Amino acid sequence: MSINILAIESSCDDTSCAVISDGLLKSNVIASQKVHEAYGGVVPELASRAHQQNIVPVVSEAIRQANITKDDISAIAYTRGPGLLGSLLVGTSFAKGLAIGLNVPLIDVNHLHAHALSQFIKENEEDEVPEFPYLCLLVSGGNSQIVLVRSAEDMQILGQTIDDAAGEAFDKCAKVMGLPYPGGPHIDKLASKGDEERFKFSKPHIPDLDYSFSGLKTSFLYTVRDGIKENPDFIKDNLEDLCASLQKTIVDILLNKLKKAIRQTGVKHVTIGGGVSANSAVREGVEKLCEKERVKAWIPKRVFTTDNAAMVATAGYFKYLNNDFCSLDRPPFARVKL
Repeated sequence: MSINILAIESSCDDTSCAVISDGLLKSNVIASQKVHEAYGGVVPELASRAHQQNIVPVVSEAIRQANITKDDISAIAYTRGPGLLGSLLVGTSFAKGLAIGLNVPLIDVNHLHAHALSQFIKENEEDEVPEFPYLCLLVSGGNSQIVLVRSAEDMQILGQTIDDAAGEAFDKCAKVMGLPYPGGPHIDKLASKGDEERFKFSKPHIPDLDYSFSGLKTSFLYTVRDGIKENPDFIKDNLEDLCASLQKTIVDILLNKLKKAIRQTGVKHVTIGGGVSANSAVREGVEKLCEKERVKAWIPKRVFTTDNAAMVATAGYFKYLNNDFCSLDRPPFARVKL
């Protein structure tokens, strides 16, 4: 019989369900929440309420698209954390209830582990996957990390942000410019038409492989403040150049540490994961860096960079093969290390 893993992802503001059958992705349904745009960020209470509304139809649609029935499910994987506690509680409670009702094992998945393993999502048998060990540049709204992935169960953080993450830098600077939330995609689009050398922003001098983006945010804010003093329409007149210069600075910071990690570890495979890895400059920059360093770059499809259940199902499949199941009494966690 086939091994069918049904996975649920509800760590933030996307409700997602996916089905993997014998290692191949059969469905990946995502319901996004537009309600947060008016507030300039995710409102936890609204997110958890939306998850409650979306989870039943999303799970039903994922099962339908996978062309299986609920009786074909071998195990339920779910995101246990980190994330917004209210959102996690919805997914965790539903997964536990479904596992009890179907009398199948339960698999808890670390959201960051899932991002680091997203390159193992296979839609076809011939799809290639990276070799262990590899480096993963994990960049999302709340995380900026360089992870050494020795196996699906053995991961080590080599460097991480000591303050804000790259995604937060994108979103907060976008807010300064009056761009809608989430700001990253808007900056990416505008940057393609701007001069990335027009403005110079502060870059941190942090030892080892750790990151920092707070100084960049302050530098950006001061540039805009001083510009508005001279010209009230400074942002409007320079919007594309501001976006291009900001994006280049963030990418330079990310790639500088990644290059050091490649040389220190000697690995031959590099992957990226997390929402910021959907950024076109990040993707292009990692490819060029890996080509220069003579290592292989693995760039996931954009749909697998943001929060999605396909990566949770993939991580859950690895754990299923190792008989690594969890009990029903494990609560979700808002914060946790990789």
